Amino acid sequence: MNTYVRPALSLALLMTLLTGALYPLAVTGIAQVAFPEQANGSLVRDAQGQVRGSALIAQDFQGDGWFHSRPSAGAYATVASSASNLSPSNPALAERVASDAGALYRTQQGPVPQALLTTSGSGLDPHLPPQAVAYQIPRVAAARKVPEERLQALLEEATLHPLIGPPVVNVLALNQALETLGH
Repeated sequence: MNTYVRPALSLALLMTLLTGALYPLAVTGIAQVAFPEQANGSLVRDAQGQVRGSALIAQDFQGDGWFHSRPSAGAYATVASSASNLSPSNPALAERVASDAGALYRTQQGPVPQALLTTSGSGLDPHLPPQAVAYQIPRVAAARKVPEERLQALLEEATLHPLIGPPVVNVLALNQALETLGH
């Protein structure tokens, strides 16, 4: 019996040490050296060095003076990261989208962009299409008493053009740039 138990326990201990401690420490060390910004959460800091959020996670911006992120099924909490799992035929989803569309709709601007009404798969997507941000410019300009042209220029500066996929805007980065304009 001892001839089977001892090697099995030794192997279990060795594998636990390798895969549970040494491998994670090695990967963490390599990540810290090769990609320190990403390994530490892609944190976004203000001019004073205070952490304002992560470039990888959407935030809930309140008030007319800010560009708003797309809706989040998990209230922008990373622990609850997920989609709502409501099917397109679900009346609760239709009610929420209709309510949000009614609140965001501006007659002179046309239909509300879909990205401002629907959640992303993770519920935490920090990006919006430029059209969804542009739809918000009149509201933000009026609240901040800033010319719409200045906000349009800010939007163009903040628009990212990835190698694959359509252009996107990181809402946190855009709002940080907006903050430098003043209130």
